[in-house]
Amino acid sequence: MALFDLPLDQLRNYRSASVEPEDFDAFWAKTLQEAREYDLDASFEPVETHLKTVKVYDVTFAGFGGHPVKGWLTLPAWADTPRPAVVQFVGYGGGRGLPHTHLLWASAGFAHFVMDTRGQGSGWGGGDTPDPVGSGPAYPGFMTRGVEDPESYYYRRVFTDGVRAVEAARSHPLIDASRTAAVGGSQGGGITIAVAGLVPDLAAVAPDVPFLCDFPRATTLTDRDPYREIGNYLKTHRGRTEQVRRTLSYFDGVHFAARGRAPALFSAALEDQTCPPSTVFAAFNAWAHEDKTIEVYDFNDHEGGGAYQEAAKLAWLPQRL
Repeated sequence: MALFDLPLDQLRNYRSASVEPEDFDAFWAKTLQEAREYDLDASFEPVETHLKTVKVYDVTFAGFGGHPVKGWLTLPAWADTPRPAVVQFVGYGGGRGLPHTHLLWASAGFAHFVMDTRGQGSGWGGGDTPDPVGSGPAYPGFMTRGVEDPESYYYRRVFTDGVRAVEAARSHPLIDASRTAAVGGSQGGGITIAVAGLVPDLAAVAPDVPFLCDFPRATTLTDRDPYREIGNYLKTHRGRTEQVRRTLSYFDGVHFAARGRAPALFSAALEDQTCPPSTVFAAFNAWAHEDKTIEVYDFNDHEGGGAYQEAAKLAWLPQRL
């Protein structure tokens, strides 16, 4: 697919038309307060992986509603003092997978905490965290689960899990809480942006080709899933457009980005029809911290920079941690 979105010079100045709810901060403060009424109860069980250069722990912590959420913590085998940490969130449909698929950050000397995504993990990278909360009628996938109301929307639970994942990672004695970064691609990038807007003291963030940004444009520009799930829901549930838009406004990465207080390294791909570049730039341009950079991959689709972007992060992140 050739370029389909705005030209790059316009992308660099593009601003979203997403309207922030007046009670956005109050909504999220209440959500996190309720989540913290449950003991974090983070546990770290050693796992035998037959890997010689890392130590791996099977993690369980209490997320939204006190529900158990899984993760992996991977540490350099030689680590005996607190390490800077990278907390990672995964893409749509995937789960935490197997420990040996997460070696990059520990190999670079970081503690690496990857969060399982509740209810996902059957599209790729198997997951181990159920979502015990039901919803009203939804289009297949996750984008419209509970979309009738912000209180019941699926990503309220996921974003809260993400905040609690940072708290769980920081609770481990071999993690330096003051040097914690959040990273992720696609859905993981969207969760990264949300967590950065809710956790004010992260040291750095790196969202790649992030999803869940600029819903008003994304849901009308691309006909690819997962954004298309919203259109297909509204195609059946006629007359609910404003109701759904109101719900989504509480979860739009643009509004979390406006609260981003950490240095940020974004990436965008100009042929990306899954997360169109204008929606990525909407979040990047709204990012509040002045130390922000975006890598642009001219002829790539949703794979974005791939290994090239990993190399960029390996060079960029140590300077912030």
